[in-house]
Amino acid sequence: MKKLSREKILSETVINQVVKHQFDSAHQALKDNNTIEISGFGKFAFNVKKAEKRLEKFKKFKATYERDIAKGKYKEEKHKNWIKNKISTLTLNINSLSSKLNNDEKE
Repeated sequence: MKKLSREKILSETVINQVVKHQFDSAHQALKDNNTIEISGFGKFAFNVKKAEKRLEKFKKFKATYERDIAKGKYKEEKHKNWIKNKISTLTLNINSLSSKLNNDEKE
């Protein structure tokens, strides 16, 4: 961005805002639709079948980790914290995929 700022004689803040806006718009478009195409860069698609499989996989992993913690499988605090972080990440992924799949079903 610094190089572009110097070449185009624009402030780095303006360039940063334009790039951020483009990524935010692409992200929102992908949320609203199943595909987006960025000219000169490529096409991105959301595959519903793969998402459903991945969602089930995430749910199984999360259930396994939660069951292991409940059984006291992890004795050391660092292992417990690592597993709790994994569960947190899995929960975010599950929520993200679930919301996208639910949006597709409503349409």
